[in-house]
Amino acid sequence: MELSILDTEKQHLAELLEAIQRCVYFLDTSSKKITWPLTADLLETQKKDVVLFEAMAAINERFAKLQDTIGAAMGHACILAGESTDSFLKVLSFYEKIGVLESVESWRLCRTARNLAAHDYDIEYAEIADHFNALKKLTPLLYMCAARFLGSCQEELSISPKQADFTTEFMLIVKTKQADESGIPQ
Repeated sequence: MELSILDTEKQHLAELLEAIQRCVYFLDTSSKKITWPLTADLLETQKKDVVLFEAMAAINERFAKLQDTIGAAMGHACILAGESTDSFLKVLSFYEKIGVLESVESWRLCRTARNLAAHDYDIEYAEIADHFNALKKLTPLLYMCAARFLGSCQEELSISPKQADFTTEFMLIVKTKQADESGIPQ
């Protein structure tokens, strides 16, 4: 049976939603391999610790991948919802308006931190520690955005992740981050 164009596009969004959950799961898993906050002294004394620096590289990559995937999915969902996608700023403004994004400014802050990682080959351990500590601080913003976005897709478009393989873990991570942010014990 052939899928209609609309069904194909809905299926693609469902796949992106699953990818978002997977990104959150793996970013969270990588983050747990590090003792936070990072310090310049720790990085300098552990500068040959392959496990530490591989975990840091994974965090950089997975933070970027999560934001890129959310962005792609938001654009795709806007098309399915009949919203304007003339520019990505319009997409971001729409999602800020409906409460998926905390603010366009917070999205830009995450994007700036992500872009600095992609282009900065710093060897100053204090700057490296600052960068990763900033990513750690910004990660809950992306997690909450992801959770609100998935809820919005379910509510407004009746589209859920294609497979539920990461749903339980995703919900637990989001719940944990919400409790951490609110200071309420679980």
